[in-house]
Amino acid sequence: MTEEKETKNPVQSAERIFQVMETLADNGEMGLMELSAALGLHKSTVHRLLMSLIYMGYAKQDEASQKYMLSYKIVNMAGRILDRMDILQIAKPYLERLSDLSGEAVHLVQREGNNILYIYKIEAKIGTIRMVSQVGMVHPMYCSGVGKAIMAALPEEEVKKIWNESIIEKKTENTITDYARMQETLEGIRRNGYALDDEENEKGVRCIAACLHSYRKDVQYAFSISGPTSRMTRERVAELAVDVRRVQEELSRELGCYPS
Repeated sequence: MTEEKETKNPVQSAERIFQVMETLADNGEMGLMELSAALGLHKSTVHRLLMSLIYMGYAKQDEASQKYMLSYKIVNMAGRILDRMDILQIAKPYLERLSDLSGEAVHLVQREGNNILYIYKIEAKIGTIRMVSQVGMVHPMYCSGVGKAIMAALPEEEVKKIWNESIIEKKTENTITDYARMQETLEGIRRNGYALDDEENEKGVRCIAACLHSYRKDVQYAFSISGPTSRMTRERVAELAVDVRRVQEELSRELGCYPS
């Protein structure tokens, strides 16, 4: 066996035991030699780590194949953590950071069927203009940045269902009322990673929004920065998009969504 991989973790044994767990989670059943090669660790080290995981109930060995796998104990533990997850408590620091960076109104919404429900709002720190949005407001998905951000993450058949079951009406001259155009818009959101409400719901107001991913497969939440078009210029939207994408990535990770 070649020299074992170096580590910067001050508790090397802790790092290694989690490496074993992550490798088994990614690959399923594995033999001792497979794990040893994948981790770059001597087989005696890996065997000792596996015995510790088995002793604690986090792994088991198949008697027939002699391969190792994770048990469901870690799933049970993750379930207990997720049951206690409070989206507002987790999201507030990130949304407050966006508020401080932009000075504009920041919203967090939750999907409610074919609509969105505003569950948190931070008022703009600059200017005297106030958005008409408020916590508790229910709004159609098709004409808002947050709604379109969620729709862009949904399967096509679900998007069509939302569209067909919504009352599509022109709230401003910019409101999208044609389904083919909406499909093009959603494709652009998928490419860019964020959505815009370009005066589609309220004249003179522009929003930039992104959905939140979590351990669940379905997308339930989105957030936005909203402000008057006099301040939310195309150039400023492009600048804020960087912050929005960063918060989307960091907050989604905290909600349990990790890149595969």
